[in-house]
Amino acid sequence: MSLSGNAAQDASGAAGLPPADHVRRAGPFALKKWLAFGGGVGIQLSGPKGAESLHVCAVRVRPSGARVRGEFKVEDFAHQPAGEWGASYEAFAKKLGLKDAPAAVLLPRHDVITRTLALPGVADKDLDSAVRFQLDGLHPYGEDDVYFSWARLGKSSSVLVAIARREAVDRYAALFAEAGIKLAAFTCSAAAIYSALRLFGGAPPAEMLAWDDASGALEVYGESAAKPVFSASLPDLRLAAAEMRIDPAIEPRPLGEWMGASPALPFASALSSACPRLTLPLNLLPAERRVSNSALRWAIPTALGAVLLFLAGGFAALPSYERRHYAAQLESQIAEVSPRATRSNQLDKDAAALRRRTELLDDFRRQSKSDIDLLAELTKILPPPTWLNLTEISPKQVSLAGETDQAEPLLKVLNTSALLEASEFQGAPTRTAAGWVFRIRANRKGARP
Repeated sequence: MSLSGNAAQDASGAAGLPPADHVRRAGPFALKKWLAFGGGVGIQLSGPKGAESLHVCAVRVRPSGARVRGEFKVEDFAHQPAGEWGASYEAFAKKLGLKDAPAAVLLPRHDVITRTLALPGVADKDLDSAVRFQLDGLHPYGEDDVYFSWARLGKSSSVLVAIARREAVDRYAALFAEAGIKLAAFTCSAAAIYSALRLFGGAPPAEMLAWDDASGALEVYGESAAKPVFSASLPDLRLAAAEMRIDPAIEPRPLGEWMGASPALPFASALSSACPRLTLPLNLLPAERRVSNSALRWAIPTALGAVLLFLAGGFAALPSYERRHYAAQLESQIAEVSPRATRSNQLDKDAAALRRRTELLDDFRRQSKSDIDLLAELTKILPPPTWLNLTEISPKQVSLAGETDQAEPLLKVLNTSALLEASEFQGAPTRTAAGWVFRIRANRKGARP
């Protein structure tokens, strides 16, 4: 078994710092920053399909920042005895006091499809139905062949969706179970990076572009107005910049600079393990196979949160009791009526969409029959030896071009038709050795304005 790495302690000065200087910092009293407390293990699966390597990273997270405590790597782990690398992992986690901390696993890029959906106006309680409604169009597999998970990006209307083949997820889960490794989540690089950049309450600039090649392939991550989250494996960063439509002057930075740690992806995954409640809840691991973090590690942040909420409640209680009571009654009534109103609006939208589709199909059928009737009428009324070399039919008009022995009677013949009116030459007929070349335009009777 090919195994490399170390299990350095905190005092060794291992990499892993608070968000980099180019990340917008949160205010000094940001609640999220003070809840960033814990320890965890992240595992990145990367490399060619069928020969993936396993990169393990352990972190310690405090409000002041995150620090890498140790890491090691197993090459081609799927073809190594699970008991061996499982024992190495157990010794590694035990030495760092993380034996009971379940790991967050970053699935290989070739096994995960990520999509970003814009769902404006959809309430949180309706998001799952909205995502499921569009799910079939987000992947090429069968409905029962995939696991999927989604998460709203902050308070925006954008939703990040991750999809993975059941076969791949079940295979990886079985390997880790055989190795005796407890798992909290299977996630993707987009969710892990997005969460890591905001773990301490800050946020990256509105437009950013980062890259990472630690796994051998060029991994690109970015954010912009056009692409709230962009994650891909591309051969050229310029393709990513064009896809995201960002300012060409923005300089791509190594992902390790943004994270304050390298390699960045297993570090980001470890942050998801250490602080699962502060990261995107995007998890492709079936619920029955997940192991939660111990509740004890949340005792201190929960107590701090309760104190802050108590103080905030004291400031909010300045208005009189009657005003608050009246506002509560109004909010209760609004909450009772809102679901029905939202449902009614959605039904109206669905009904209107169905009407539009029905009308479009009806118009298409009517137009096709009308066009065929018009062609039959022209065949019937045009006197021989008249022949056409051009017939253009639109909903309102028809244009004819061809040759005949007598051009002048054609207008009268067309105007006497039950389907045509206001026929006129588009230019004077031209005399040829065989007869007259003509071009006529006529209006269709009963055409819609």
